[in-house]
Amino acid sequence: MSAEPRKQIHLGAHFPGVNNTTVWSDPSSGSQIDFDSFAHLARTAERGLFDFFFLAEGLRLREHRGRIHDLDVVGRPDTFTVLAALAAVTDRLGLVGTINTTFNEPFEVARQFATLDHLSDGRAGWNMVTSSDAFTGENFRRGGFLDHADRYHRADEFLTVAQRFWDSWAADAVLAERESGRYVDPDRIRAVDHHGVHFDVRGVATLPPMPQQYPVLLQAGDSADGRAFGARRADALFTLHAELDAGRRYYADVKAKAAAAGRDPDRLKVFPAASFVLGDTADDAHEKARHIRLQQVSGPTALAMLEQVWQCDLSGYDPDGPLPDVDPVDDPTLSQGRVRHGDPRAVAAAWRERAEADNLSIRELVIAVTSRQQFVGTAAHIADEIDLHVQTDACDGFILVPHLTPHGLDEFVDSVVPLLQERGSFRGEYSGDTLRGHLGL
Repeated sequence: MSAEPRKQIHLGAHFPGVNNTTVWSDPSSGSQIDFDSFAHLARTAERGLFDFFFLAEGLRLREHRGRIHDLDVVGRPDTFTVLAALAAVTDRLGLVGTINTTFNEPFEVARQFATLDHLSDGRAGWNMVTSSDAFTGENFRRGGFLDHADRYHRADEFLTVAQRFWDSWAADAVLAERESGRYVDPDRIRAVDHHGVHFDVRGVATLPPMPQQYPVLLQAGDSADGRAFGARRADALFTLHAELDAGRRYYADVKAKAAAAGRDPDRLKVFPAASFVLGDTADDAHEKARHIRLQQVSGPTALAMLEQVWQCDLSGYDPDGPLPDVDPVDDPTLSQGRVRHGDPRAVAAAWRERAEADNLSIRELVIAVTSRQQFVGTAAHIADEIDLHVQTDACDGFILVPHLTPHGLDEFVDSVVPLLQERGSFRGEYSGDTLRGHLGL
């Protein structure tokens, strides 16, 4: 009997940009906003036959103790502008952007993604995120209006309206090609007429149907509401559950939720975020990883991270000393625009217990509690680990987050991808042109 075909690994490349994975101080770190940086990472991902390039977005610069957070001083470019430009310098790579459903309008986002899908010949993807953050909302006319509990209700209705705009041109509305352009039958264009809780819209789309009909829909959210929304509406989930056992539990949970919603669970892909450190030997890789984490979490950074939980000024403490002997206070304005850790007192108690058990300094503790899933080792070891996660249903692939811009993905493509191909777990060439085709959707 022939062996069962191996489950195929899907890979996305996250442009590091503004996050705590990036090592700014490394001499080989380049610009986070020059187009050459975006283009290099995207071309490297395409050379490695990745499914897509992934771009995060922030709608306001984060602040800590009244000052712009040091990771944000590089700036945050507009997602659609960057992805549209990348469509011109890539041919097959999917182009996924994070766009907020709380501070945008369905018609505008539907038109922007339709434009990107046309410009890229069917490679657009939308990572849907929500926000109830009034600090971010201050940049907008309606800042702070949305209760936390309502954010996924708005997201659900937002997507419904966007899809109605994408469907407003019938598939056969474009009748013929002419030298002067496309001829459209106006009787085949339907009005969008929606009256809901969050949107009251009547109009028509301004573009014919997209090559993919809809952009590939990703959803980032690990809360109960986020999982439920993603299982019902998304094509793929972007999750932090990347450790093997936790990943298997998350995978089984969201696949079951998709089936309960009447969907084929195989059509919902699961992508944890993960970083990687390659070395010639295991010891070499682990030493590199230790050095990278120390670069990512400096002494001042460790204190700032601790202050986000304690919600008070801890600048007088030694980051290489023990945790402060004071309890957290209630000052949520100390650090603005960042994801909250939960109940400060509960988090502080758990961190203190861990620090005491393992005899950790402030900096060592912050390194421990902020570490994301990381593959560390030789190319062969990392290929084995990624393959294990996918073959044992902990995920369908990974969104890889290199720590250097823009060359951080080069070594992975050169050394790990060929080993995955040898195992029969990763494509040897692109078989289609669209992002939906790459993902088997």
